[in-house]
Amino acid sequence: MAQDPQAPAGRDLPTEEELGRAGLRLAVEGAVARVTISRPERRNAMTGRTWTTLAHIGQALPDDVRIVVIAGEGDIFSAGIDLNMFTPEGVDGERSIVAGLADGSADKADLDAYISELQQGFLWLRRSDLVTIAAVRGHAIGAGFQLALSCDLRILADDARFCMKEPALGLVPDLTGTKPLVDIVGVHRATEICLTARKVGAEEARELGLATLVVGVDELDGAVNDAVAALLATNPDAAVATKALLRQAPGNTLDEQCAAERAAQVERLTALAAAMAPKA
Repeated sequence: MAQDPQAPAGRDLPTEEELGRAGLRLAVEGAVARVTISRPERRNAMTGRTWTTLAHIGQALPDDVRIVVIAGEGDIFSAGIDLNMFTPEGVDGERSIVAGLADGSADKADLDAYISELQQGFLWLRRSDLVTIAAVRGHAIGAGFQLALSCDLRILADDARFCMKEPALGLVPDLTGTKPLVDIVGVHRATEICLTARKVGAEEARELGLATLVVGVDELDGAVNDAVAALLATNPDAAVATKALLRQAPGNTLDEQCAAERAAQVERLTALAAAMAPKA
């Protein structure tokens, strides 16, 4: 299968111990990787370690993985960021985001670099060589909403609720969620959703285009499995090339996109012809 040129060089997947400390579970079966946010005692709230470990997963996935499914353990996707990250003490074993800011002793450039590192846990989900699915039950708040927005497809149970909570906490959404939200619903609706920090239910999410599909709670696993099967039935190289075309389309003029389509099709036709040619 064609590999996204932005896909990083491989490394070993996180160990079970590393995944556990990050509040994650990972199962890789052939072409499908399933990531579960697993901190039920904190309503699947996430920490910096969660996101750096997500980035590690993206860097280390086997080349034959085509589909990534992200879900939350139990009846909630994620309550968002663990608010202990905003205390001077932080989360056990992790840095505090706010330490040193009040007295000016913190290095703002270092904090900028740290947030950039955390964003890597979300950015890899856009890679052209993967199709990523958020399977959402219950609340997906703040960082949880942004994680779902990072995925290509969002399949929701009918009890799902999105909420961009950051502005209500005096913050901004900074985990790559603002662009996909605006791309999907437009700047005016995105402004209303963010600045009221209201909950967007599953049916409204479907109407706004935030949900690819909404099903009953008991049907969620089956709907995700059906989507995985349909995606795997598509030619893998054509899927990579098509996703790359679609992702560049918003930034291209029509002429630029037509040229990109031609170039991609020439490559596909060449590959198909080579596959059909008699073997010497």
